[in-house]
Amino acid sequence: MSRRSLPLNAIDAFLVTARHLNLTHAATELCLTQGAVSRKIATLEAWFGFPLFERHARGLRLSPQGSALLPELQSTFETLLTLADRARTQQTVIRLKAPTCAMRWLVPRLLEVEREQPDLQIALTTTTDHNVNFKTESYDAAIVFGTHMSAGDLLFEEALTPVMSPLRAGRELGALTFLHPTRDKTDWSLWLAKQEGPGVVMHKNQHFDTMDLAITAAIQGLGVAIADETLVEEDVRAGRLARPFESSIKTGASYRLVLRESPGQENGLAAFRACLLSRGSHGVS
Repeated sequence: MSRRSLPLNAIDAFLVTARHLNLTHAATELCLTQGAVSRKIATLEAWFGFPLFERHARGLRLSPQGSALLPELQSTFETLLTLADRARTQQTVIRLKAPTCAMRWLVPRLLEVEREQPDLQIALTTTTDHNVNFKTESYDAAIVFGTHMSAGDLLFEEALTPVMSPLRAGRELGALTFLHPTRDKTDWSLWLAKQEGPGVVMHKNQHFDTMDLAITAAIQGLGVAIADETLVEEDVRAGRLARPFESSIKTGASYRLVLRESPGQENGLAAFRACLLSRGSHGVS
């Protein structure tokens, strides 16, 4: 007989009967009739081609072949049960890559994912890289940032606005230190160019490697940062930052969620995607 025809459900019946050496007791433990247990054992004996038990006046005893087979079957069956339990209770791990600039938006949403999907574990890697290559990187999902992007799901579009500590509120913009999220002045120049009235000269400047660092410096009162309004939304609501101007300028860039095509994790990735997108995304492509 082929390996595929091995009656796996009969192995448990054999192991229980071998422990009791009594069909009635085995049937009680298995919640089966005595006849059903006998049939399972007979099926297993037919597959092996030799008897597993010998019957005598007091009940059953293992045949020589059954005695030789029992230890290995017990060990293998216990291993199978352990693996099954582990697989049943194991969390699905989603390896997520995200740029550091998105952390202020992402972390509260990951807490919501954790509460709503306790079987999902998010293994987060932060980076200053704004893209992902699933062919060379081992991530399951990534938040990417850039212009002219269409892959995946739109999370939100970048819209820049000045922010500062409430303790700095009321100060003239030109008298403050301008906090830049990059090594150039592109973002501030873009916003200032769209403002009416006399131009503001950026006399004092501080440059940072990421927008998150510039925002943190603004919270500490170092100056006025140019930041994405979605990223600072919670800081403004909590009073850590103030927006001296209502206006914001869209840059054409956006934050998007992209997923790996992963045959083994469709359900986990789908649950993660649904939960993340339900938490304040501005649209789905």
